[in-house]
Amino acid sequence: MVTVKNLSFSYPSQEVLKDISMEMKEGCIYGLLGENGVGKTTLLTLLCGLKKPAAGSIEIEGRDPYNRLPSLLADQFYLPDEVEALNEKAFSFAASRGVFYPNFSADNFKALLEEFEVDGEKKMNTMSAGQLKKTWIAFALATGVKYYYLDEPTNGLDIPSKAQFRKSIMKYAREDATFVISTHQVRDLENIIDPIIILDRRDVLVNATVQEITSKFFFDYGNEIHEDALYVERIPGGCIQVRPNTTGEESKINIEAFFNTVHSHKELVKSLLA
Repeated sequence: MVTVKNLSFSYPSQEVLKDISMEMKEGCIYGLLGENGVGKTTLLTLLCGLKKPAAGSIEIEGRDPYNRLPSLLADQFYLPDEVEALNEKAFSFAASRGVFYPNFSADNFKALLEEFEVDGEKKMNTMSAGQLKKTWIAFALATGVKYYYLDEPTNGLDIPSKAQFRKSIMKYAREDATFVISTHQVRDLENIIDPIIILDRRDVLVNATVQEITSKFFFDYGNEIHEDALYVERIPGGCIQVRPNTTGEESKINIEAFFNTVHSHKELVKSLLA
């Protein structure tokens, strides 16, 4: 369990997070969404202990990540958006770094590289941006940790690699693993992220499962525009509308449409999902 209580953080010229509270349960893949500058990357670095809160607290199974306890460091992995191109072969890199993670599997790393079509004997600083990103993703999943903090992991991946990324998470991550994935590319991850967190500049607008969201909001893909629609977007063949779900009907979530609904009706959405 990850518990965030009244968390605040500021840079010298800007307050980023103020009085943020939320919980994240084990075994879930959280999608962390928000506009540019709301503090998604900052929150990830706070969660993994690279930054210290200005106020409030973070506890991961009762431990403060900023204390950098070896037991927690060995059970978490932070993958930044921009990864380092090291002057090492992928296999050598994994062998030297994997020793810090008790559950690291060299066999899984090799299998992941094969599935991502990356040559493990190639030096990382000679790889394309996509190959390098896939190498780091493969290593992250091969560590077998419980807590993953991934910042825009699908940036730089081609369409087949994005699909392989989704498959790899489902195949190689342990059942109790908690993922917090910051992304603007929600369509890349729409089928695996659940719950969804939508961060505002000084608030958590949403922290809810897909089932909770669709029980309160109906995603209508018809042609007729309804008077109670909170958000309408034209698409080929009709439109996508987000309406209050007053009948209990089931529908398939469209995360982009829901995100835009939230930002147009912040207080209403918060009250419905409270």
